[in-house]
Amino acid sequence: MKLKLTTLALGALMAASPVMADLVFPSLSYRTGPYAAGGIPLADGYADYFTLLNERDGGIGGVKTKLIECETGYNTEKGVECYESTKGEGALLYQPWSTGITYQLIPKVTADNIPLHTMGYGRTSAANGDVFSHVFNYPGNYWNGASGVVNYLLEINNGDIKGKKLALVYHNSAYGKEPIRTLEELAKKHGFELSLLPVDHPGQEQKSQWLQIRREKPDYVTMWGWGVMNQVAIQEAANIRFPMENFIGVWWSGAEHDVLPSGDVSNGYKAIAFHNVGQDFPVFDDLKKYVVDKGLAAGAGDQIGTVLYNRAFYAAMLAAEAVKKAQEIHGTAQIDAGMMRDGMESLAITEERMMELGMPNFGPSFDVSCSNHGGPGLIGVTQWDASAKTWTLVSDFKPTDSEVIGSLVAEDSAAYAAENKIASNCK
Repeated sequence: MKLKLTTLALGALMAASPVMADLVFPSLSYRTGPYAAGGIPLADGYADYFTLLNERDGGIGGVKTKLIECETGYNTEKGVECYESTKGEGALLYQPWSTGITYQLIPKVTADNIPLHTMGYGRTSAANGDVFSHVFNYPGNYWNGASGVVNYLLEINNGDIKGKKLALVYHNSAYGKEPIRTLEELAKKHGFELSLLPVDHPGQEQKSQWLQIRREKPDYVTMWGWGVMNQVAIQEAANIRFPMENFIGVWWSGAEHDVLPSGDVSNGYKAIAFHNVGQDFPVFDDLKKYVVDKGLAAGAGDQIGTVLYNRAFYAAMLAAEAVKKAQEIHGTAQIDAGMMRDGMESLAITEERMMELGMPNFGPSFDVSCSNHGGPGLIGVTQWDASAKTWTLVSDFKPTDSEVIGSLVAEDSAAYAAENKIASNCK
């Protein structure tokens, strides 16, 4: 009887107070600055998915979402300022779209009990949830990406790349250096030769690097670039007649604005990926009906279906699914950031669920757990068709070298735990 009365009282309270606070998602955007060409589609895609949920579904679990956009200009200091100015607004989750901002926010979000999602960027060893309790980088990270490049080369060379030469052209920053250790370990394992070619920010001057490539004649080139560096590299590769199909960029070097400036010579260029490309998914029909046709699309509304728009759209979808999981776990639609963290740590994405969301094969199936905040690291490969001006997934999402990557993650996260006196989060 006591339980019944309590339930009735709760129902009466909800009926008397029908208006619940919004589910708040800060958007640390960069529509201005040197990387705005990438930042604009990311900001638009993130915003449009939450608008779709509000317009089509009435929010998530009956609670509307609220996006708070804060301009960082891709500047780390401004990113931290945005975090500090928005975290008190009921923020459930941060996705900074910047490795520099991510590193600064890791200790802050942990102390503030707010989760941080950095898919495809940030601190790779944050995949170890036993050390990084509030940081998630599912479904893939930079070390998965490095292994994905090598696995693809193995795939197209009948499993044998011994004696092959691979050159890494990379942004001379912490971000650009991320794949080096992994590639060095994989070079030992598979017997290929690795050469390293750093490019200083912003990357407009690369002639010496590509002259070296012309002299050394590597079989393949992979690139960890961002911004104008990507456009310049693709043009320089064309200038020395490097076979474009043997040039494979990371996912931050594989968007439309990276290849369009080079015109037809960019045809055949490839990039690794952890999500699909294009607009051929039922969810985009809903987006048109409930968002675009109502004049509610973010920005100029001209980025829909582009690579980076899709990436942020996908990130927002994963965030929404984590909200639903948190609501289920805690038995309330009105979750807080700590509950959101629990939802993210219990997230399970299946192909069946992706089909229900109108996004079949949009991304890999994966599970998250206390010890594994990174998912399985399944990586695909996309290729650019210059005549059609489209990217196509040419290799499905496939496993990466868990033995090599797992060892590196364990080593790096153990050092971080020792330095910061972190005990095990997973009991």
